[in-house]
Amino acid sequence: MHSRFDSEGKEYSPETLALGLGYDAFLSEGSIKPPLFLTSTFKFKTAAEGKRFFELIYGKDEPKEGEKAGLVYSRLNNPNMEICEERISAWDKTDKAITFSSGMSAISTTMLAFLKPGDHVIATMPVYGGTFFLFKNILPKYGMNFHMVAAGDNAPELIRAKIKEIGADKVKIIYSETPGNPSNVMTDIEEIVKITKELNSDGREEPAIAVIDNTFMGPVFQKPIEQGADLIVYSATKFISGHSDLVAGVVTGKAHFVDQVTLYRTILGTQGSPHNAWLMTRSLETLSIRMHKQQENAIELAKFLNEHPKVKWVSHPSLFAKDSNQYKILQKQCTGVGALITFEVEGGEAGAFKVLDNVDLYGLAVSLGGTESLIEHPMSMTHADVPEEKLEEIGVNAGTIRISVGIENCDDLKKDLVQALKKLN
Repeated sequence: MHSRFDSEGKEYSPETLALGLGYDAFLSEGSIKPPLFLTSTFKFKTAAEGKRFFELIYGKDEPKEGEKAGLVYSRLNNPNMEICEERISAWDKTDKAITFSSGMSAISTTMLAFLKPGDHVIATMPVYGGTFFLFKNILPKYGMNFHMVAAGDNAPELIRAKIKEIGADKVKIIYSETPGNPSNVMTDIEEIVKITKELNSDGREEPAIAVIDNTFMGPVFQKPIEQGADLIVYSATKFISGHSDLVAGVVTGKAHFVDQVTLYRTILGTQGSPHNAWLMTRSLETLSIRMHKQQENAIELAKFLNEHPKVKWVSHPSLFAKDSNQYKILQKQCTGVGALITFEVEGGEAGAFKVLDNVDLYGLAVSLGGTESLIEHPMSMTHADVPEEKLEEIGVNAGTIRISVGIENCDDLKKDLVQALKKLN
């Protein structure tokens, strides 16, 4: 399949494109699935061809109509990477996608591609602990400034207030992880994009951009490009790979911004491996099936936990009140509710640890989005990099537990939680 569109110009669905886009079986001896190209370098037919490929890859010349850079070196491009990237882009309905060695390499490379000393990033909180550490402790060493505002209903007005305080000309990136990790709080992507457009209305040389971390919802349940986001970042380790057997990242979005990140990926060497791209290509074929099953299980478990006497509160988008702004944001930008549940049990850390130590079917491990259900303690694990007072501001405390719901039988998952929660008596 060489095109996203059928003979009548109608775009195929992502579920269909994930099975064939970007791959010609007859270039690989008729293999129905893409083979794994474990090579560091590629042979040119002529010296002139090699020269032309480098001109295009390094941006020394613009491609002619229908022309693209050929294969050169697996730090730059590779058939497995290109197939995977084209299919992820189709899922997100973006111009381009590129793969990375991890979600953090995707985020850090993006920051370095657009920021210079004196620039400012405004990020909604919460974010993943590693992202927080990058923003708070590493970027400032290079003169790049970081500011936090609370995610959620009031995020747009808080961002505008922060811009007024900083100076509009200094703000380069507005970054939001929505839903936020681990609170599941939603931030209005369309409103963030409006703010970047306001920043760019004076015709500044280097535009401010909206970067959205879409790891929790994935391209199945949320497509930030439809709200106008410039770039979307993923820890592809999570739902995109979906089998807890690789570490990877993705950046996808508008072509001219992805191209800028691609150049930095080339020089920094933060690209993913052909093997991981091959595995992700396999995983993209079942992405929709997996995520819908995980969501189905999560809805049922969230309802159960919300009614349990030993559980103080539960955060899952399926429980948003119909008259709340959070529900309105969910309806506007999402087609599903995802598979991450956060809740608090009685007894603080001791109570949380008692539950964690007594589950049988849930893996006591960090990460999320795999076929298996995982359970963890955000304050001491995934968000250990974030100061406790910052976590408590968003409702994450010592008794908070996060579950990434898998595809197991839901009755079995529920029974396991029942017996583990009994230990709190």
